[in-house]
Amino acid sequence: MNSLVLSFQEIKDTQLSLVGGKALNLGALSKIQGIQVPDGFCVTAAGYQKALEQNETFQALLNQLTMLTADDRDQIGEISEKIRQIILEIKIPSDVVKAVIHSLSQFGEEHAYAVRSSATAEDLPHASFAGQHDTYLNIRGKEAILQHISKCWASLFTNRAVTYRIKNGFDHSQVHVSVIVQRMVFPQASGILFTADPITSNRKLLSIDAGFGLGEALVSGLVSADCYKVKEGEIVDKKIAAKKVAIYGLKEGGTETKEVHFDLQKTQALTDFQILQLERVGRQLEAYFGCPQDIEWCLADDTFYIVQSRPITTLYPIPEAHDQENRVYVSVGHQQMMTDAMKPLGLSFFLLTTNAPMRTAGGRLFVDVTSMLASPDSRKMMLGAMGQHDPLMKDALTSIIEGGDFIKPLPNDQSSG
Repeated sequence: MNSLVLSFQEIKDTQLSLVGGKALNLGALSKIQGIQVPDGFCVTAAGYQKALEQNETFQALLNQLTMLTADDRDQIGEISEKIRQIILEIKIPSDVVKAVIHSLSQFGEEHAYAVRSSATAEDLPHASFAGQHDTYLNIRGKEAILQHISKCWASLFTNRAVTYRIKNGFDHSQVHVSVIVQRMVFPQASGILFTADPITSNRKLLSIDAGFGLGEALVSGLVSADCYKVKEGEIVDKKIAAKKVAIYGLKEGGTETKEVHFDLQKTQALTDFQILQLERVGRQLEAYFGCPQDIEWCLADDTFYIVQSRPITTLYPIPEAHDQENRVYVSVGHQQMMTDAMKPLGLSFFLLTTNAPMRTAGGRLFVDVTSMLASPDSRKMMLGAMGQHDPLMKDALTSIIEGGDFIKPLPNDQSSG
């Protein structure tokens, strides 16, 4: 294979600008022992660039797009539509076509494939681009796959994707798109796994959304999902939704929406055993990538397949601690009525001029008060002082203490300030 097409196994972790964030993650996932990833390949961004580099009309429209702000909605829509039309009508370069057909012959032309966009500014730690670019499921035959590669290229210029780039400061001319062609899995259940609770930001509480059939029903909001919460190998909460419809693949290609039999609508999409099995997969991926993950999964023939894993970008950063113990931090800025992020120089100054156990996160200072709350005497002094100038903070700390099991108690003589 050449740089126009790479199998997942051939993708290197330095090739973000060639394959995009989604394909880069799939390349990493495919190399993790014990993790099942459907086979496939990536039509790299080199093919997209080759198709459009000599098109003067495209370049002129791109220049017009760079002059707009997010408020110029009508102009964004008008120019983006013209760009999409150009991309859909342009002929895919012959060497790209040849490379795709060669890869299909190796993976099996008779199989159904998911054809998915992977932009070079996508699934980044600071900007996920989730849902901005298109995915097409259950595509069969080389002609249909080539057609949908063009559609994925064009989805780089949907109104929503263009507006997202403008708002996040990305240069349109510097963002390219590769296309993932991945063997379809026809699951009995699928969904999303968050290794940190997206609602509470609790890093120890894992959250699973699950439904029947393909995951598009959940992503599109067509159905409500079951929601399972798992903490340290124990299911601590389950909410079973009425799953009235599900999306399934058709043998001839494409998908259909079917009604779920009434008797199954309130049935768990996953058994308790499967929930805990999926939790272990999630924790393995979190450990591998080194940060909380947003994972797309599907279950077929009693096997969990992972089709995507990206960092959760909505979690507020927390101070680093080199152990797995629970910690309680108090914001220094809120005590001083300075809620904005501080400059690096200001953070450094505070850290150099105090003996307090200060930590930084998100451009803000925090004091680690865990040990002060663990000892009865120091806890009493701290709560008393806090109550005089910040009663709400005192209430929050009191709630943590009354929880009983968050902080390990220490004798009075082991507390530290």
